[in-house]
Amino acid sequence: MREADNDEIDLRCPQIVADNAAMGLRLRGIFGRGGTEVGVARATELKNRDKLSPSTIQRMVSYFARHEVDKKGRNFGSEENPSAGYIDWLLWGGDEGRSWALKLKQKIGNAPD
Repeated sequence: MREADNDEIDLRCPQIVADNAAMGLRLRGIFGRGGTEVGVARATELKNRDKLSPSTIQRMVSYFARHEVDKKGRNFGSEENPSAGYIDWLLWGGDEGRSWALKLKQKIGNAPD
């Protein structure tokens, strides 16, 4: 880690990220689409504000980089008829999750778990 040790960096997401993940889980339950088993597991960790590993933060950064294009899809952002991409984006913490993961990645670098 770039900072002294794991204990100095809070690896638990902010409440807004947890709320986004919870909304993604709710919408997935209602509409029956969006997300994989990995996305659901990530959403559950975020919703519970579990301490994440550095490698999980890196996977979040990678997810958002790959799926930025989903934001151009039809019904992205709709809660009445959300796209699968929107639900998945929320499962990973939404825009706030993306910002948080990017900032955290800068702090932890390529730290081992």
